[in-house]
Amino acid sequence: MRVLGVDPGLTRCGVGVVEGVPGRPLTMRGVGVVRTPADAELGLRLVAVEQGIERWLDEYRPEFVAVERVFSQHNVRTVMGTAQASAVAMLCAARRGIPVALHTPSEVKAAVTGSGRADKAQVGAMVTRLLRLDAPPKPADAADALALAICHIWRAPAQNRLQQAVAQNRPQQAVAQNRLQQAAALHAAQAAPQAAPHHASKGRTA
Repeated sequence: MRVLGVDPGLTRCGVGVVEGVPGRPLTMRGVGVVRTPADAELGLRLVAVEQGIERWLDEYRPEFVAVERVFSQHNVRTVMGTAQASAVAMLCAARRGIPVALHTPSEVKAAVTGSGRADKAQVGAMVTRLLRLDAPPKPADAADALALAICHIWRAPAQNRLQQAVAQNRPQQAVAQNRLQQAAALHAAQAAPQAAPHHASKGRTA
């Protein structure tokens, strides 16, 4: 499984490609950052992010794209930029038919370090260890992108089993729903004849 992790951001959008399967050593295929100038017009910055991600998709051909799920912060401006960059990443993947998964920061931290409250230094250290790197990737956005890819590789089997269970349960839910609808229709049909004579009798009395 080859996964492109994307830590979205307008000024620095971390990207990292990891390959492997759960239970076996993982391999880093590439890591970097897509940068845009902070003083550039927003539309141009989004185009730059798109072009950068497209280059990574062209070069590494990932099977999945894992993007950090945007969460609320006090700095609304930062959240908006992160959400916009996240949308660009998802668009690039969807246009190619590549499945996209969203992971929260706490999910990624828990998967990589064992604690959902780990700081960036701890995440970087564990990414370095898990991928057998000489030093933590810099900047932290790059390390976070690799952590996202690692998280997805490790969580994907469990997510797939859950999706399969939901899919298998849908026919049973449909049968139960049909039975409820049939019972409701039968009840309505049985109640209708009883109500009709009552109204007719009232009409004759009047």
